[in-house]
Amino acid sequence: MLELHDVTKSYATAGGELRVLDGVDLALGAGRTAALVGESGSGKSTLLHLIAGLDRADAGRIAVGGHEVTTMGDNARARLRREMVGIVFQAFNLIPSLDVGANLAFQARIAGRHDPSWQAELAERLGLAELQDRYPEQLSGGQQQRVAIGRALAARPALLLADEPTGNLDEATGDAVMALMLDLVSRSGTTLLMATHSMRLAAMLDARIRLRGGRVVT
Repeated sequence: MLELHDVTKSYATAGGELRVLDGVDLALGAGRTAALVGESGSGKSTLLHLIAGLDRADAGRIAVGGHEVTTMGDNARARLRREMVGIVFQAFNLIPSLDVGANLAFQARIAGRHDPSWQAELAERLGLAELQDRYPEQLSGGQQQRVAIGRALAARPALLLADEPTGNLDEATGDAVMALMLDLVSRSGTTLLMATHSMRLAAMLDARIRLRGGRVVT
């Protein structure tokens, strides 16, 4: 489902070029789950953005479901995100003018895969069934995080990319939401790559991929 070979990415800084990723190789099979771990600044979020086509790699190859992300234009990368990739951002990125129900349905409607019964199940299991008429500003951080997870899963993406998806939750709630997300991912056959600083959460996934100095290390 996911293949990366010799991926590099640098940014210009006041102190000169900063190489964030320096020849990353990894592969993740369909239906598998993996935690991307490493210290802050190790390149976890950057790598997720490159895989999603939100940014471009300087060099190397990225393929999602056999589609070469690194050779795509802007329109093709947007179509890939619409049709194959779900993203859970650290900052939620909910649409403030839409209520919870509409936020949950948003990605699935764009992908042409809106399933009211699946959305209802997601809302129920994520504790959002009674909140669907509320707007993001009326929710707690934890509730907004659960909406973001539900929105990403509502379209049943082939690949789910999650950046610290429980980072705004307390430990007990985070563990519960994580277990629920893994169950929902398993039911929908989705491949999951999750960036996290928590080795406790990482241990709940099939594999752990450690980034250090811009490289995958064992």
